[in-house]
Amino acid sequence: MKKYALLCAVLALHAGASFAKDWNEIRMASEGAYPPFNTTTADGSMAGFDIDIGNALCEEMKAKCTWVKQEWDGMIPALVSRKFDAIIASMSITEERKAKVDFTDKYYASPLALIAKKGSELRPDLELLKGKKVGVQRGTVSDNFATKYWDGKGLQIVRYAKQDEAYLDLRAGRLDAAFVDYLEAYGGFLTKPEGEGYDVAGDRLFGRNAEEKAVIGEGIGIAVRKRDKELTEKLNQALAAIRANGKYDAIQKKYFPMDIYGN
Repeated sequence: MKKYALLCAVLALHAGASFAKDWNEIRMASEGAYPPFNTTTADGSMAGFDIDIGNALCEEMKAKCTWVKQEWDGMIPALVSRKFDAIIASMSITEERKAKVDFTDKYYASPLALIAKKGSELRPDLELLKGKKVGVQRGTVSDNFATKYWDGKGLQIVRYAKQDEAYLDLRAGRLDAAFVDYLEAYGGFLTKPEGEGYDVAGDRLFGRNAEEKAVIGEGIGIAVRKRDKELTEKLNQALAAIRANGKYDAIQKKYFPMDIYGN
């Protein structure tokens, strides 16, 4: 019996070792359709803040990065099914998502904002939005917030696969407003020629109470499979390192004139 128990222990040890990874190569996923955080270039590769951060982390970890382009709607299922190892796609850390995947520490934080024509009297307030059409990107925190607090209450929520599609309809007059991540709107629309004549309508939303904060999340993190604890830890160590050595600030300044890490 003792020999059998010893054999089982040895087999278990070897099985565990066979699943262990050194993480010298990491497959990272992003959407490639969420400027300035992730975009697709003319040659089909991806660029943007998320991509630069991911490359800096791999450099710090001395790991080879391979980027995988993934539609937003399928991000978490594709991670769980091992299509790639980590999601760096401006994904908010929420309790709902933490039930399915683990997250690193945040690498930036952003409030939500309502985008409308300059001078608009609209605000991210249910009473002022009644009778209006508001666009959101499907599956995002702005979608979750609008669904929880506004949907079916006198206004129409229009959902899009990509954020740019919502901006196109906003400019064409098919929407009254778009409800978005503020930093994405700032860097990907408001400061671009196509965003001329539009601005944030009302206050930006960080979460006015604990319930709203739970929906908006704890910042933006890197999603990793729950079983890959060592990768999460390595990414956290690399994040702390690039924050300390100035690489994070150098990347941030390429895209934003303000601090986006937050308190």
